[in-house]
Amino acid sequence: MSAFRTLDDAGSLKGKRVLMRVDLNVPMENGRVTDATRIARVTPTIREVAEQGARVILLAHFGRPKGKREPKDSLEPVVPALGAALGRTVAFAADCVGDAAAQAVAALKDGDVLLLENTRYHPGEEKNDAAFADALAANGDVYVNEAFSAAHRAHASTEGLAHRLPAYAGREMQAELDALTKGLESPQRPVIALVGGAKVSSKIDLLENLVAKVDMLVIGGGMANTFLHAQGKAVGKSLCEKDLAETATRILAAAEKAGCRIILPVDAVAATEFKAQAPHETVPVDSVPDASMILDAGPRSVAEINAAIDGAKTLVWNGPLGAFELAPFDAATVAAAMHAAARTKDGQLVSVAGGGDTVAALNHAGVAQDFTYVSTAGGAFLEWLEGKALPGVEALRAKG
Repeated sequence: MSAFRTLDDAGSLKGKRVLMRVDLNVPMENGRVTDATRIARVTPTIREVAEQGARVILLAHFGRPKGKREPKDSLEPVVPALGAALGRTVAFAADCVGDAAAQAVAALKDGDVLLLENTRYHPGEEKNDAAFADALAANGDVYVNEAFSAAHRAHASTEGLAHRLPAYAGREMQAELDALTKGLESPQRPVIALVGGAKVSSKIDLLENLVAKVDMLVIGGGMANTFLHAQGKAVGKSLCEKDLAETATRILAAAEKAGCRIILPVDAVAATEFKAQAPHETVPVDSVPDASMILDAGPRSVAEINAAIDGAKTLVWNGPLGAFELAPFDAATVAAAMHAAARTKDGQLVSVAGGGDTVAALNHAGVAQDFTYVSTAGGAFLEWLEGKALPGVEALRAKG
């Protein structure tokens, strides 16, 4: 049984007004959607619920209007792209509460889909105001949360509604929660986590949580330089938060105490310029020239990472191993990603990845579709990795 209430627990939805929180915060240019990935992810659940004969009422935010009605943050321009993805007409209401919303909801027939205007036009949304949540709930009989990306926010449409109506996870939310449970909450062991990116300072909570939960932790990217510096190695002109050496030492000690093996680069690809195709050399991490900067992990490091992946049953990945946007400093990230993808396809590994740079890196390597699950949720995925409770998720937990 799932730890969360899902659409499988909802019973018949025919004739019901289903308030569904979705993420339609898509990139726009000249009034047109330029990347419909988020729309594509929510359409299967919208279609499933509509085909059951429910009246689907979509709640979403757009931009950061901070409780003010900003025309540039209207959801109305999203309607054509949403209708095209669904293959059906989508109605629009100029507000998410009040008369405009109530009249649009009253006009719905079974199977119809309606998008309400930006919930963040109202200050009560981000404050999780009780009266605003009540006003939203007045238009629905059932609540479905299909916006994991906003689940770390305790807002009226992500958390407040779940306490006012029968509440369920949508299919995409369900897939995300299943993947996250397999990743860290009840994983197949051994578990390896790969954490990269530029700065330790942005991932201290993440690293401290992971060393207590995983068997092996790969630290890559600019973050690794801070750990190498903490171990007394000279890193030249590399990106390095030298003031966090004590923090890095503390994390290394915590890992040792918890029995978590830390894997740092043993060799590096170094260059004197941060640009694509810059002249470069591969050197041991204790022999980085003073005028050079580490831009990628070297081949010996990749071999060690891949061997560790071979010894794992579960992989959680957040962040690249080097400056993957610049060739040839994408080599380590691509090689490790391809290796993890091959292990996953062979049924040897459960691989869960997330975070903006991570998704871009796996797409760059051409293997995102081969991982068990790739989250596009960004902040919510990171907070989950940090071990924090996500309000929008907690509200969907099955009782008893």
